[in-house]
Amino acid sequence: MFKIFSALSLSLLLFVLAGCTERAAPPPPNAAGVPVLVAKATREAIPVELNAIGTGQAYKTVSVESQVAGIVKDVHYQPGQFVGKGTLLVTLDNRPFLAALAQAQAALARDQAQSQLQQAQLHRYDQLLKAGIVPQEQYDEYLATSTAAKATVRSDDAAIQTAKIQLSYCSIYAPISGVVGAQLVYPGATVKANDVPVLAVINQVSPIYVTFSVPQQYLESTKAFMARARLPVQATPPGDSKPETGVLTFVNNAVDTNTGTIELMATFPNADHRLWPGQFSNVVLRLSEQENALVVPSQAVENGQQGEYVYIVKPDMTVAARLVKTGRSVNNITEILEGLSAGETVVTDGQMRLAPGIKVYFAKGL
Repeated sequence: MFKIFSALSLSLLLFVLAGCTERAAPPPPNAAGVPVLVAKATREAIPVELNAIGTGQAYKTVSVESQVAGIVKDVHYQPGQFVGKGTLLVTLDNRPFLAALAQAQAALARDQAQSQLQQAQLHRYDQLLKAGIVPQEQYDEYLATSTAAKATVRSDDAAIQTAKIQLSYCSIYAPISGVVGAQLVYPGATVKANDVPVLAVINQVSPIYVTFSVPQQYLESTKAFMARARLPVQATPPGDSKPETGVLTFVNNAVDTNTGTIELMATFPNADHRLWPGQFSNVVLRLSEQENALVVPSQAVENGQQGEYVYIVKPDMTVAARLVKTGRSVNNITEILEGLSAGETVVTDGQMRLAPGIKVYFAKGL
């Protein structure tokens, strides 16, 4: 009885397995290998570039100070505000300066009246001198008095101009366009002429400088390329993928003996204010282009125990590992110095499933 049941169960199990095998989907016709993405080794012109970490530096920095002593009446800027040249920043209490101007104007009116009187008397004594009524010495005294009165009027004119200039200093305007820093004074504060506290600090950020350093062995080549053309520089802020483009404008006149580097400076238009003073950025200085370099996509190059290698696809659709010697990597392509020829097909995706001799087929995506 037990033997009959066991035989029956075994038959039923074989029937079920056979039914499952028959219902399984057949493999796709192109599945006779591992799917991979590939590319051709080609000859292209690749840029010769230097990479460094740069630091933003304001194109101009101005500390705005008061030209006269006074009391702050109003502060018209907000911290961090972009201001244009000529924007009103701070006003001082101008009442003492208005009074000084009125006093100078009153002195001018008084001295002008005195000068006119002295001029009239001089004219009368001139007639009397010609008639022989008064001596020359008396006429000379009136002439000196009249001349002194005219000089006093000119001095009063200068005093009025000085008073107007002092009054104009009560309104402080931005001397450059840029970004205002933290608010440094408040209404009611007393300020002195050309003394602390400063009223505001403005950094011009359009354009902006980015300074960076490169090893000293690149100094001569950089100077040579810079003498022939304007060298483009790209700076990419942290967390950003879009670089700002500028030009190299300055090579320092001495090598830093502590680090063995030379400081360079590039100027960027920075119209969108993506670069900022003190901010670090990834800098790429393009010196020239190398023509006819053999390149492959960078993702095709793998690292193994014996060094860098690529998988090449042979005509029979099997792969082989090929040791290569690489050069520079730029814009996701890598220069191949040894180990490949132009036109050979290399695997760019799917290497994890490969080994030498495995058959592959080209996939549109993995």
